[in-house]
Amino acid sequence: MIKIKRVYDPMEKDDGVRVLVDRLWPRNVKKSSVDLWLKDIAPSDELREWFNHDPTKWEEFKKRYFEELNKNPKVRSLLELLKKEVNVTLLYASKSPYNNAVALKEYLEKLLEKE
Repeated sequence: MIKIKRVYDPMEKDDGVRVLVDRLWPRNVKKSSVDLWLKDIAPSDELREWFNHDPTKWEEFKKRYFEELNKNPKVRSLLELLKKEVNVTLLYASKSPYNNAVALKEYLEKLLEKE
């Protein structure tokens, strides 16, 4: 199961493997609260800055981000992790519900449906 939550939210037993999917390490977060940091799976700096969590750009952001993910070799390692683990929680720092972890979860679920 793929879950998403803010990295600042309390850890829970059913989080499983906690994977930070932001390019930048969030402030005041201990390394011990994250199992794996996949900064290279985050959107490019150019895409992240263009989007800036603007809800009116959400659909176009997802389209562009999915195109980046289609070329990203880190996706394969994340898919392998998802197949091995019962629970994987994608962690993000943003306060916005329009963020790369939400889009990444959607992308991964579509890929897993095809396999």
